[in-house]
Amino acid sequence: MSETIFSKIISKEIPAAILYEDDLSLAFRDVNPQAPVHFLVIPKKPIVKLADATIEDQSLLGHLLLVANKVASQEGLTAFRLVTNCGAEAGQSVFHLHIHVLGGRSFDWPPG
Repeated sequence: MSETIFSKIISKEIPAAILYEDDLSLAFRDVNPQAPVHFLVIPKKPIVKLADATIEDQSLLGHLLLVANKVASQEGLTAFRLVTNCGAEAGQSVFHLHIHVLGGRSFDWPPG
């Protein structure tokens, strides 16, 4: 995987408003928020997109969802939306797996 803005945030080469960090993941505010609360949860392991995850990543993927829930709670959210774009045609612009966590307003269905 080539270096991305997210790998530079992980290595602290680029500053970010970090909300949570552990050995496996990082959560930080989105620089272009689409909701009053909008942050990203990323694995520190470089995975390009969800379709590239393997059975060995099963525990890590579950961990990312638990981190999303924990940080959402810390941010005072009782309802929120998770979005993971998989591939350019789906809107993925940074090719490092990430989960958008959005909250603080109502959302329509279907999205998009």
